[in-house]
Amino acid sequence: MNVILLEKVQNLGSLGDQVSVKSGYARNFLIPQGKAKAATKDNVAEFEKMRAELEKAAAAELAVAQGVYENLNGQVVTIESVAGDEGKLFGSVGTQDISDALKASGFDIERRDIRMPEGALRHTGTYEIDIQLHTDVVASITVNVTATEEA
Repeated sequence: MNVILLEKVQNLGSLGDQVSVKSGYARNFLIPQGKAKAATKDNVAEFEKMRAELEKAAAAELAVAQGVYENLNGQVVTIESVAGDEGKLFGSVGTQDISDALKASGFDIERRDIRMPEGALRHTGTYEIDIQLHTDVVASITVNVTATEEA
């Protein structure tokens, strides 16, 4: 199925690109999320009329993401969790825990934006975590997981 991208989609294309994707991906994700429209003659003409507005909105989103990047990049977040003698956590520290710690620090970061390719943190220590603010903007923070005394 051919679609016109209404915004930049990672690993697919940027605003205005006409790409061919599987019909299920288009019907179930791209079109309902407002990221694409079917590449019909009418939709192509409508897109060309709206192109300036969409480019302006995309530039505004990028500027906001870069502003957050300036403040967020390099931040150190400390999360306390109950751990055993050897530093192994009872449980784990995941994206929700990091999101909550960032919100306490004044950053409104959604858990879906936190990139943890190796999964949840299960040991005490210091970890570098990436935050995807925009398709072009990735901030890096340091998460310090410390052990707390059992209650």
